[in-house]
Amino acid sequence: MRFCKRLGRAFAGRDDGVASVEFVIAVPILFTIFMASFESGLLMVRSILLEQSVDRVIREVRLGHLPNATHGSLKTEICELTAILQDCQNSLMLEMVPISQATWAVPTNRAACVDRAQPIDPNDELDTGGANEVMLVRACILQNPIFPTTGIGLNLRYDESGAYGLLASSAFVNEPL
Repeated sequence: MRFCKRLGRAFAGRDDGVASVEFVIAVPILFTIFMASFESGLLMVRSILLEQSVDRVIREVRLGHLPNATHGSLKTEICELTAILQDCQNSLMLEMVPISQATWAVPTNRAACVDRAQPIDPNDELDTGGANEVMLVRACILQNPIFPTTGIGLNLRYDESGAYGLLASSAFVNEPL
């Protein structure tokens, strides 16, 4: 019993190892903050690049520089402008719908994203609308998070394959010929 008391007093008076306790407490918190910051930064870069590439490609369609545009050719153009997106050709879904000028009703349903678990064969013919028709273009792409269990990764909506969807939209009016 005396031995245990002596040993306890000897360890209680020592202060070596205090820095390692602080290290063990602080480092996981710092790593979590770093990973959350990196994930949110990458999410923003992907979102901005998708939005910019959709706008640039739809501008080319509007100006008539892509006269025979198909679903596949628009996907290729968008994917060439966004090199940072993972598996762009297989994960990108485009939707082009006319907006009624009588009601100006914008589609309220959520834009369709490609479900990577099931292959989708989209209609290759693309209806770019008639003269003076307003067209809404929505693009949705699925991307995998790098750190899904930290920070912003915890609050993202995922599909069955563990990916989150990024959405970009653009609109244009077909000028009369």
